[in-house]
Amino acid sequence: QVQLVKSGGGLVQPGGSLRLSCVASGIRFSLYSMGWYRQAPGKQRELVASIRSGDGSNYADFVKGRFTISRDSRKNTVYLQMNSLKTEDTAVYYCNAENEYISASYWGQGTQVTVSS
Repeated sequence: QVQLVKSGGGLVQPGGSLRLSCVASGIRFSLYSMGWYRQAPGKQRELVASIRSGDGSNYADFVKGRFTISRDSRKNTVYLQMNSLKTEDTAVYYCNAENEYISASYWGQGTQVTVSS
């Protein structure tokens, strides 16, 4: 059974930082690209950042220079370090594991990030 278990999130003031973690089990972690998505109220889910097993990463323009995605294959964990948070970063954040070669995609439960003074 595939599980993506997240930790982190919560309430932070504008300009603050948070780190999200997502531990994957039930998959061969090295074969999956890991990603973070978010969905704000009334908006579609959007990609925030993704990282391949070879550490090649991709960021949405709206987080470049502020967020950093990383992965630790020893711990089957992907991280999202979020700095200089803005109110518009408020959303539910989701962890995703994807292997395009076998058309497999798994989602974790969302975690709320609220940026507010």
